[in-house]
Amino acid sequence: MYSIIVVPAHAADSTDQLRLAPGETLPFGRIAPPGGSRHLTLPHHGVSRRAGTLSASGTHWTLSNLSSDRTYVVENPEGAGEHIKIAPGRLGAPIPFEFSRVVLPAGGELLGFDVWAPRHEYADETRPSPGGEPTATAFALDRSKRYFLVLTALCEPRLRGAPHAPLPTVEQTAERLRPLWPGANRAAVQWNIDYLAVKLRLKPGPDTADPGPRLNGKKESLVSLALRFDLVRESDLLALGAGSGEAR
Repeated sequence: MYSIIVVPAHAADSTDQLRLAPGETLPFGRIAPPGGSRHLTLPHHGVSRRAGTLSASGTHWTLSNLSSDRTYVVENPEGAGEHIKIAPGRLGAPIPFEFSRVVLPAGGELLGFDVWAPRHEYADETRPSPGGEPTATAFALDRSKRYFLVLTALCEPRLRGAPHAPLPTVEQTAERLRPLWPGANRAAVQWNIDYLAVKLRLKPGPDTADPGPRLNGKKESLVSLALRFDLVRESDLLALGAGSGEAR
């Protein structure tokens, strides 16, 4: 199974994404090398021909900065400014973020691309093991991330006692989350829904790096999975605060 997903700035859909399995590498730079191997091309005169390399390694990835004079920055888009610097010439720097934005200085501009690491896993602290390694959760979800808020908002109508209620639209979900997340809008919510489909392995299948066919009924599939396996519980609704559902 793939370990990380690289999302170029120009990516329109999943067909433009690049998936790396553990042990695979992806060079990036201004010009693709001959031979037709996979390469993330950043066609800007301010980017080095061989700018760097991404390497997938299980639940995380590493970044090598092949520039001789430029520092790269890897940002955590959900980390309130959290970032790490990758110095010129640094090889194999481990990146701990589940969502990352790699930013490169290019002349007077800043160029970037995103990297997702959906295989981030968390130990199950509720059942301490008598010995050996702790058991990893079946679905590794971080409740502090915005994607979990989006999933909770999608599940809210059915968790509030209406098991056959229609799911909220993307616009309604954005409106519901705006008091907690002022930047919530249709595009941001849809992005998180798409990411959840990857994170929960609804698309693509767990045994292939192929992007797979378009997933219809994505919201319905996510909510069905979340409620069936108690990934979202009624107690999680407290994070949403008061809303129209509580008025009922």
